[in-house]
Amino acid sequence: MAAVSAAVTPLNLLRVSSYQIPAINHVPNTSIQKKPLLIYHSTFNPTTSADAIESHFLAISVVNPQWRYTMYSTSHFHSTTHEVLAVASGKARLCFGGEENPKQVELTVEKGDVIVVPAGVAHRLITDVEGGFSMVGAYPKGKSWDMCYGKEGEEDKVKGIEKVEWFLRDPVYGDEGPVLRV
Repeated sequence: MAAVSAAVTPLNLLRVSSYQIPAINHVPNTSIQKKPLLIYHSTFNPTTSADAIESHFLAISVVNPQWRYTMYSTSHFHSTTHEVLAVASGKARLCFGGEENPKQVELTVEKGDVIVVPAGVAHRLITDVEGGFSMVGAYPKGKSWDMCYGKEGEEDKVKGIEKVEWFLRDPVYGDEGPVLRV
């Protein structure tokens, strides 16, 4: 098993929420691969810096950190890759699944949480609760992300989601972890 940083909640104590979100209009959500949106609650210790989160991801060697930012306030999804978001600061209310979706998932996430967003799942920022909300965005090694908005003309991109490989190792825990149990 890969070495795990002391700043990470032990796997046996980790609380995970899992959501299947149906397609709506041109947004596939979890309907294609049937892999759920996952929230790893309080994964990183609240004192863990963005630098330390990035170092942890690099040490586990499943995803590469690519940016530090908030979440866009426009609903979007990625058709070429899954996305791993680690909340590095603040607290925010997020929407998954699309605003018009009666089965959308609205959650409040906070520093230390990790979100695994499967390819095709729409997501957006509703509100930055405290100010200063930011995340480390990471993607599976060798993958690059695109931006889709659930509009006509994106059908070929959506079809490609079927071929996006799921994780062979957990992005936070390595050889064990929640992504391997779905």
